[in-house]
Amino acid sequence: MNTSMISASVTMGQLQRKMDTISHNLANSNTTGFKRREATFSDLLFQQVHTQPNAQNEVGRLTPNGIRVGSGAKIAETALRLEQGPFINTDRELDFAITDKNHFFRIQTMENGNPVERLSRDGTFYFSENPGNPNQLTIVTSNGDFVLDQNGDRITLPLNFQSISLNEEGQLLVTLTDGTVENIGEFGLTRVLKPQLLDSIGDQLYRLPNFAALGLAAGDVLEAAAVNGRVSQGTLEGSNVDLGNEMNELMMAQRHYQFNSRAISMADDMAGLVNGLRR
Repeated sequence: MNTSMISASVTMGQLQRKMDTISHNLANSNTTGFKRREATFSDLLFQQVHTQPNAQNEVGRLTPNGIRVGSGAKIAETALRLEQGPFINTDRELDFAITDKNHFFRIQTMENGNPVERLSRDGTFYFSENPGNPNQLTIVTSNGDFVLDQNGDRITLPLNFQSISLNEEGQLLVTLTDGTVENIGEFGLTRVLKPQLLDSIGDQLYRLPNFAALGLAAGDVLEAAAVNGRVSQGTLEGSNVDLGNEMNELMMAQRHYQFNSRAISMADDMAGLVNGLRR
C-alpha cells in the first residue's frame, strides 16, 4: 500500500470518530443539561525526506530542506464544551437550573457497592424515601442517586411538608403542614477550574481523575461555590447542542470522508496504470 492510500485510510478512520461524536451530540440535543463535545484534528508527521543531500545547492533557499511525509490526520482532542444551554421554564418545584458556567451539582452514586461523589448539570430532581429514616424524604436524581448539600451530606426533609422553595440566599426551605418553615440546607455546588479533566460516564454524570497521579491537589481543580444567585427553581437547562451547526459539521465530515475515499480509488487507478506500463 502506497503513502497516499495509507494517509487517506487513516484519515477516514479518524473522520468516522468525528462523525460518531457529532451523532452523539445530535442524539442528546433534547437531553437536560447535556454538554456537547467537539473533535479537533492535527496532522500526523512521521518522516523527513531529504531530497537534496548537497548543501552547496541549497544556498539562498528560504524553505526547510526536504519534505515531511505524514500518514493523514488524527483527532487531537475531543473537548467538552461547557457553554450555557437555553433555560426552559417548567414551574415544577423540583426542577433546578445552574445559571453559571463550570458549576455542577454534587451527586452521590454507588459504584461497586461503595458511595462515590460525581458531578452533574441535570437539575431534574425527585423525592425518595430516606433509607436511613422512614420519617424523612431525600432529594434524588432521575436515576435515584442522592443530591448532596454544601457539607457533602444527603439532603433530607420531613414527610409532613407542603412545599419546597429556594430563597434568594440559596437556602432550601420547606413549609410544613402546620405552616412553619424549615431550612434544610443548600445544594452542594462545585466549580470546576480545569473542566478539560472531566470524564463523562453517562446519565449526565461526570467524574474526575486521580489528582495525585497528575501531580495536582484538589484545590487546583475544584472550588466550593455558594448557591446564592447561581441556581434557578422551576427551570431546567437545556442541551447546548446547536442542531444547525452540528448538521453542518456532519455534512463537512461526510464530504471529507468521500474525498479521502476517492483518493484511495485514484491511488489504486494510478497503481494500475503503472503496472500496465511495466508490461
